[in-house]
Amino acid sequence: MNKLTTDIKALHEETLNNLKTSKANNTLRAYKSDYKDFAGFCVKHGFKPMPSDPKIISLYLTYLSKTSKISTLRRRLVSIGVVHKLKGHYLDTKHPVIIENLMSIKRVKGSKQVGKKPILINHLKEIINVINEQKIEEIVKLRNKTLILVGFGGGFRRTELISIDYEDLEFVDEGVKIVLRRSKTDQFGEGMIKGLPYFSKEAYCPVTNLKKWLKISKIKTGPIFRRFAKGSALTQYRLTDQSVVLIIKNCLKLAGIENNNFSGHSLRSGFATVAAESGADERSIMAMTGHKTTQMVRRYIRDANIFKNNALSKIKLWILLKKFIIKNIQKNPIP
Repeated sequence: MNKLTTDIKALHEETLNNLKTSKANNTLRAYKSDYKDFAGFCVKHGFKPMPSDPKIISLYLTYLSKTSKISTLRRRLVSIGVVHKLKGHYLDTKHPVIIENLMSIKRVKGSKQVGKKPILINHLKEIINVINEQKIEEIVKLRNKTLILVGFGGGFRRTELISIDYEDLEFVDEGVKIVLRRSKTDQFGEGMIKGLPYFSKEAYCPVTNLKKWLKISKIKTGPIFRRFAKGSALTQYRLTDQSVVLIIKNCLKLAGIENNNFSGHSLRSGFATVAAESGADERSIMAMTGHKTTQMVRRYIRDANIFKNNALSKIKLWILLKKFIIKNIQKNPIP
């Protein structure tokens, strides 16, 4: 009986660990944060947060809609449902009182998402140029340049970017292959390989700068993008995703670019937008970025092509042509 009890206890602990690792750490943190906000609302208004019921959830969404976007409401609803399931409670998040309320809120507020601005080629050049002009240690300059160029060139999420280890790199004649072992859309670690080719201009080449960075940093194993201690001493500790955001925003500010509407995602969206402007199709973009659906990629393509094949520009051209014809006819009347 004791052995059986021990075995069941071990299975129970292993199952709990499996549940914890079934989602990315960032996702779990988001669930906890969202549920904490919901629980705070319930305590404040005298409701029971666990288990809750659809009417209380609907009231919470209405309360939240005063200050939050539709996308936030939907995420909170998912988080509350997941936490209930993990705690062994059933919650019908598809209940009509919730869905109808969400539809009504969406109708009133609208659901257009205003994304962060992409870092485009002109931004990228200005950022690299201003880093080169900084009066700081060369090793710090090189890390920041490499971080930004590799992040842009590979269309990386910031969490993917900081996860790259030396062992994930393979330099070949054409450039560098980077193994991405896990990502937001690859929770089971199937992995993918991204290829970054050499650029004609070395100053803006992610491969060339990556080689220089590895040489000056003397990194031979572990994370390639690391933190500095005081005195520009390189540590063994991996950069955080928040560090990436701060580096990007600081470089934009130094370049004289208003940085409030940029984020860590701006490198990834910048790559997709520039690729779309250059004529890359959605499959080619998705092969590099790792997007699983076409929805977001098509949005990048649409934004990039907003002035291409624009109907208004064709109307303007026709009006000018018409005026030119009339003017010439007036000058040279038909006999």
